[in-house]
Amino acid sequence: MSDTFGNQLHQPRLAELVADELRRRILDGKLADGQLLPNQETLLAEFDVSKPSLREAQRILETEGLITVRRGNVGGAQVHYPDARHAAYTMALVLQRLKVSLDDVGGALKHLEGTCAALCAGRPDRDDTVVPALRECNRRAEESLENELAYVAATADFHTNLVRHCGSQTMGLLVGSLESLWLGHVVAWAELTASEGVFPDPDYRRQGLSAHEEITDLIEAGEVVAASELAEAHFDPQQFYRTPTDGSRHVDATVIRSHGRAPRLRPVRDGS
Repeated sequence: MSDTFGNQLHQPRLAELVADELRRRILDGKLADGQLLPNQETLLAEFDVSKPSLREAQRILETEGLITVRRGNVGGAQVHYPDARHAAYTMALVLQRLKVSLDDVGGALKHLEGTCAALCAGRPDRDDTVVPALRECNRRAEESLENELAYVAATADFHTNLVRHCGSQTMGLLVGSLESLWLGHVVAWAELTASEGVFPDPDYRRQGLSAHEEITDLIEAGEVVAASELAEAHFDPQQFYRTPTDGSRHVDATVIRSHGRAPRLRPVRDGS
């Protein structure tokens, strides 16, 4: 009995040590994104551990999203670099557990988008980094005014680039993770309203595009305060609600489970 108990303690510890080393190699870039881990025989010989310990190490990394273990003739463990999607899903799970409302998420993003716009406007290299990316999103949105889902994709990319090019990797990750959750709900809203024929009309879409173009102009001009104020004022969470009760709905982490894309949702009814 003591031997069994000792093995139960010993194997996870070995597995964690192996997982620690493989994780370090992934995060240091010594194992490339998409690359397969060395085969089982190679890893067993290198780490001098048992097959159960190696399998446990791989399960640890798979749970963290750093590898995907494939079975069968084309099996192996494929490496995945961590990105904002990992943080977004973990954040969404915590928010769902806490029963946080969409109003709460939208309100936080409203302020954070203003901050990101200010950072973009303050970048000395904004003409080479921020502005071209935002202009391209606006061009796509203009070309897609008659195509609801393509328009949403282009305007969503505008907000994503506003965050991505703010000049702070930490802010980009934090806000980008929260934004991934929010955009999942936006995509669900867009698919639902488009299928029901109640998506906002082209005039409303032009107003949204006009606001994006004005924000871009202010960023290009280096108007930090004005860009921040307009970006914050423009971000209106309620425009993506189908009913007055939508804002009180709780966060649903499944909207970003599949690489940040939301599934099609059933219509939301009052009181549901």
